[in-house]
Amino acid sequence: MDELTQTEAIDLVGRYEAEHRIPATMRADVRMLGDLLGRVLRESGSAGLYDDVERLRIATIQAYTDETPEAFARAVGIADEFSIQRADEVARAFTVYFHLVNLVEEHQRVRILREREGRTVSDDPSNSLGSAFARLSEEIGSDAAVARLQGMRFHPVFTAHPTEARRRAVSTTIRRLSELLGDRDVSSSEANSARIERSMLEEVETLWRTAPLRTDKPTPVDEVRSIMAVFDETLYTSIPEAYQRFDDVLRGDHPSNEPPLVRPFVRLGTWVGGDRDGNPFVTASVTKKAAGIASEHVLLGLERTASRVGRALTLDATTTPPTDELVELWQRLRSADEDAAKEIAKRSPNEPHRRILLLIARRIAATRTRDADLAYRDPEHLLADLGVVQESLVAAGATRHAYGQLQHFIWQVETFGFHLAELEVRQHSAVHKKVLEEIESGQPLSELAEEVLEVVRAIAHIQKRYGPRAAGRYVVSFTQSADDLAAVHRLARAAVGPQGTPPVLDVIPLFETFADLQAAPGILEEIVENPEFAARLAATGRRMEVMLGYSDSSKDVGPVGATLALYEAQRQIASWARDNDIELTLFHGRGGALGRGGGPANSAILAQPPHSVDGRFKLTEQGEVIFARYGDSEIAMRHIDQVAAAVLLASAPSIEHRNEEAATRFSDVAAIMDESSRARFFELVKAEGFAPWFATVTPMEEVGLLALGSRPARRGLSVSSLEDLRAIPWVFSWTQARINLTGWFGLGSALEAVGDEDRLVEAYRDWPLFRTMIDNVAMSLAKSDDRIARLYLALGDRDDLAGLVLDEMGLTRDWVVRIAGGGSLLANRPVLQRAVKMRSPYVDALSLLQLRALRALREAPEGVDADPDLQRLLLLSVSGVAAGLQNTG
Repeated sequence: MDELTQTEAIDLVGRYEAEHRIPATMRADVRMLGDLLGRVLRESGSAGLYDDVERLRIATIQAYTDETPEAFARAVGIADEFSIQRADEVARAFTVYFHLVNLVEEHQRVRILREREGRTVSDDPSNSLGSAFARLSEEIGSDAAVARLQGMRFHPVFTAHPTEARRRAVSTTIRRLSELLGDRDVSSSEANSARIERSMLEEVETLWRTAPLRTDKPTPVDEVRSIMAVFDETLYTSIPEAYQRFDDVLRGDHPSNEPPLVRPFVRLGTWVGGDRDGNPFVTASVTKKAAGIASEHVLLGLERTASRVGRALTLDATTTPPTDELVELWQRLRSADEDAAKEIAKRSPNEPHRRILLLIARRIAATRTRDADLAYRDPEHLLADLGVVQESLVAAGATRHAYGQLQHFIWQVETFGFHLAELEVRQHSAVHKKVLEEIESGQPLSELAEEVLEVVRAIAHIQKRYGPRAAGRYVVSFTQSADDLAAVHRLARAAVGPQGTPPVLDVIPLFETFADLQAAPGILEEIVENPEFAARLAATGRRMEVMLGYSDSSKDVGPVGATLALYEAQRQIASWARDNDIELTLFHGRGGALGRGGGPANSAILAQPPHSVDGRFKLTEQGEVIFARYGDSEIAMRHIDQVAAAVLLASAPSIEHRNEEAATRFSDVAAIMDESSRARFFELVKAEGFAPWFATVTPMEEVGLLALGSRPARRGLSVSSLEDLRAIPWVFSWTQARINLTGWFGLGSALEAVGDEDRLVEAYRDWPLFRTMIDNVAMSLAKSDDRIARLYLALGDRDDLAGLVLDEMGLTRDWVVRIAGGGSLLANRPVLQRAVKMRSPYVDALSLLQLRALRALREAPEGVDADPDLQRLLLLSVSGVAAGLQNTG
């Protein structure tokens, strides 16, 4: 097939864009940034680069739109004919383009959210907290609904799992571009618009000229500082703003004149600097540094907030007289900090509330610098002082000031404390067992054993320095017995010695494999009889956390079997907790990709078994998901709104009854699907030679070369075994090959085994768990590509395994379309369908460049070192495909 003329190419692109009905503002932004990138490529790229980028772009669009073998072959030919150096530049250009498109999509979401701001009525009660509260009030009464609202908890836990493929330098440039795009929206003059466009051109050129790949793996401390950027830029201010918005909706008229209904329900957790499962670089010293960095950030934020709020409280004592308690507080603060109090009193004559806030700012600063004479002992003492100020303002009739910015400040202290995020430690049960054996042998301890004991001492140090909330949760990976949990308390006693006092520990079991999920209720029944566990239950009002692993269970039995096993484990654990009067929090170890439990959080919450949520939802957030959900203030608030709505609504009687009734009604369907999907999954992964074949047909080994995170990709075994391969590269590799196998494999066979299309359509309508599964698989399949998948699978010279994958992909796609309706994948989710289709041809271009590099690397003679230029091209394309698909592991 001949290449298109320029006129034909322009017409093709125009028709392609029109077909997807992109909003006009978004289309204008994409074209504007695309034009800027084109200008940069002409000016700063090598000769002919722009033309080559356009050739491949047009070819992949044509191959995507007419789907003829000739069109696809021409696109493959163009990618193959580039020199390695040219392919490198082209891959970089497409990657920059995806960063720009992602930015535009995010900006469009923010536009839409701002347009919707203030609208409180929704047909879907799970769409906002206000709608969910209204629905719950109808079912259980307003008083009971308020009680549930005020007891609600959303607990995202940030992890350093290596799935953020872009460098922080790239993220920073994108953030600056985002701000310029916002400025351009409100620009009121041509001169100003021209200035903004010049600045945007500079930032686009910065993206092009910035090396896209990290040269070195980040250290755990680097990862801690990266997470701090999200806190500084969005979460510190957006969380109290979200509380205020929710309260305004719930209060209705004159919300600022009354105490808030909303209590702070977000608690941040972090594994960054605490998760040492398989990561030898996370030491006790790193954990203490992580806690110190987090505390420094939040105390700086609180100090600045106290100063800002204080400077604004210029309320005169004649119009806003202080209460006796406020006068007493002033006397106490003044005697502790006399010189500063004198200067502040001079600058704030007859402004008692302002004076106190400014002295409070100094006490927070002293807490940060560890000035014992002035420092607050804990957040509760700071909250007590702020409460005195608030009550004084209320007594004087200044309720808007009491429940305005001062209330935001109080919410920040309640949410973040002096520690910012609750630092959690995670370690593998086998490590604990090995260390205890060493201790009991009486021989000198190994370096590993000393480090494990030092971790316990680090937790004790953090609790003493920053308060008991700062650390204390200890997650035990691969919990397979009650002894695995009791071991942590034995180690804690050994760490502090017979005369010492162990730190306060909440030991959390992590059930990951299929067998562990089935064994969970029995293990829990046994561990609560343990004296340390029983004492901790009594001290916390019988609160307990149990963590469920989505990644390894999916790698163990396939995505369908894992989904059903996780549901059943949650049902049994929730039932056990109710029988034993335990306030259960299930901790969901989800990833960003669908093969690791990813997908929309609110629909997943509403599909959970009865009483498994009960107003509390905790999950891991990692890599690209952290920045996608929390990197922008408006998007972060919207995400919190939707999750909170689902958490509140999940305990509505109607939702619990619906889920229980559906699970019972379709239990026969679940049983057939479970057995059939696992059989099909095992047929693939237990086939002789599967592991080395998998490593050949995907860039699994090469993914390990990417400097994504401090954590190794494997726990030590070679690629001849998948047993110890981490779930992230397992998912990441299939995603890169455009197969996405971990999100869907086995579902087609499961649905075929059921066979009754009418029954399955009924299940899709009435069974939330099934509907969520089908919708997530539709998304996963929509991001896959048969033609490109075939080229990857051909690298392995195993027609039997390749045929198995392709047959299952076709069968699954056919059944999903029939069940969801509409004639094509995602037809019932047009916005998402449009976004995927818009990106696919551009992702195809990067996939073809990756294939070209991977094929050459696989064909290299044994014993010959890999060509570094080919490796670089492959890694560049990995980064670009991750940006294009917007998920990795």
